[in-house]
Amino acid sequence: MPEGQDRHPEDPRPGPAWVSVCPAIALVDGGEGVRFDLVPQSGERSPIAAFVVRHKGRAFAYVNQCAHVPVELDWQPGHFFDEEGEHLICATHGATYRPHDGVCIAGPCRGRRLQSLDCEEHGGQIWVRSRNDERRRGE
Repeated sequence: MPEGQDRHPEDPRPGPAWVSVCPAIALVDGGEGVRFDLVPQSGERSPIAAFVVRHKGRAFAYVNQCAHVPVELDWQPGHFFDEEGEHLICATHGATYRPHDGVCIAGPCRGRRLQSLDCEEHGGQIWVRSRNDERRRGE
């Protein structure tokens, strides 16, 4: 069944495997991000920290873990961008990432990337696809 056909017509989600993270107005270009937890998958002991930010009008979501070492990026909750609001920065080692694709462009993990999450803005909300829904990954 195509995605969305198994939903009630009044269901605001973009699809059945999507979860609401925050109101769309909570994200400002280059401003603070919104942290949230992903439901643990099989074999994981606890929820996985993640975040969503807005850059050049679009929302982007990532697992909150540096590609260099497994530490969270934000130096204070929700503070992911550099002072100019152009790049995501790891507070621990200064790795610098492009917000639109998560690729590290400077620092100890240059060329590696953050783990992205499918993210959409729909019905005034920011939605992220559950990692437990593997049927459409990689599309």
